[in-house]
Amino acid sequence: MSDMARARERVLGDLIAASHLMTLDQVPTAVARRAARAGWADVLIYLADLQQERLHLLAGEQVGDAPTDLAVEGTVAGRAFQLGEVFPASASSTGQWWIPLLDGTERLGVLRVHLPAGQEPDEDLGQLAGLIALLLVSKRGTSDSYARLVRRRRMKAVAEMEWRLMPPRTFATDRILLSAVMEPAYEVSGDAFDYALSGDLLHVALFDAMGHDTAAGLTANLAVATCRSHRRRDADLLRIAGAIEEALTEQFHGSRYATGILAYLDTATGVCTWISCGHYPPVVVRGRRTIVHLSCQPSPPLGTGLGLSATVCREQLEPGDRLLFYTDGVTEARNACRREFGLEGLTDFLIRHNTDDLPVPETLRRLIRHHLDHHRGKLNDDATILLLEWHGPVSYRPEDLVTLVGLPPSTSSGESPVLP
Repeated sequence: MSDMARARERVLGDLIAASHLMTLDQVPTAVARRAARAGWADVLIYLADLQQERLHLLAGEQVGDAPTDLAVEGTVAGRAFQLGEVFPASASSTGQWWIPLLDGTERLGVLRVHLPAGQEPDEDLGQLAGLIALLLVSKRGTSDSYARLVRRRRMKAVAEMEWRLMPPRTFATDRILLSAVMEPAYEVSGDAFDYALSGDLLHVALFDAMGHDTAAGLTANLAVATCRSHRRRDADLLRIAGAIEEALTEQFHGSRYATGILAYLDTATGVCTWISCGHYPPVVVRGRRTIVHLSCQPSPPLGTGLGLSATVCREQLEPGDRLLFYTDGVTEARNACRREFGLEGLTDFLIRHNTDDLPVPETLRRLIRHHLDHHRGKLNDDATILLLEWHGPVSYRPEDLVTLVGLPPSTSSGESPVLP
């Protein structure tokens, strides 16, 4: 092992050892000081804001004249974030590079680093970026500095509650890819999504609570918490729905309700089992260009106290199918000209952009921007989209994941960046 390799190994080990008592505000300085000993100079951390429109500098002691924020659109740093690729900072030989920061497949931001002349990013630098991402995620839950940095305006209390409830917006394994977006980010109140994996079984839930006030957020939170509680007892879909119905009815006495979709996907076989509680059924995007409309007899919304059981439906997915879940704030909301975005507008956008070979999280980011533009930036209802792709009974190829998720390519002899 070379002296430089030993130095880099020590840097990673020192960061892990120091991380136990490290605060988030101390991360950039701790990283920069240790990384410099391994030849990674002037390391800077930029984090994406909540709507993924700008990248904000997490400042340490030595920032110099570095910009404090950068646009995601139209910058090299933003391109690294959008595509999950490593890019030189400019066409000239500056030695500066932009490295994506990901926690698993959740996009956090980018890393700027200065390398010696003629040196390019390697696997060691990728490991440093991965460790920094883990440090950030482990510290952000107890840091108001993180929250202040990634917000561009004041957040309503109910939105604060909603975002604390949500799982990461992007998740992938060797067989599935899931990504979600939710707007209006700072005023969201009644929409909520949830997912979890147990063995081969993936559970997905989407809720749209009545109203646009704090009570809507409380309704959505209670629905998600009840869903999780019973799911973790191995309850089936009907029992989960019944428990949510009972919890909402007991709390609100029929004055508040939520529509919802509850689904299980067997990732080994592609069988999707689902129920609709007063909610729009999901649609399947097949072959990246064909829309298959699913149907299932819906039950009343959850919390009405009517005591009617839902119908369980099943759909055999084909390898590569994408299940699209959405709330009515996407399809039914009208713009100033009284024109709906509509389900056709939603599916047409996805089909048109399938040819762009963008990572799925980036496609959804652009889709929600397009939706906001349609409404001139003003939404009167929550709009949530969740896209779930089932690859099939066999694993993704490493190059597929690089494209679909935006993972930086592995430099290790063709090994998968995800699979053991």
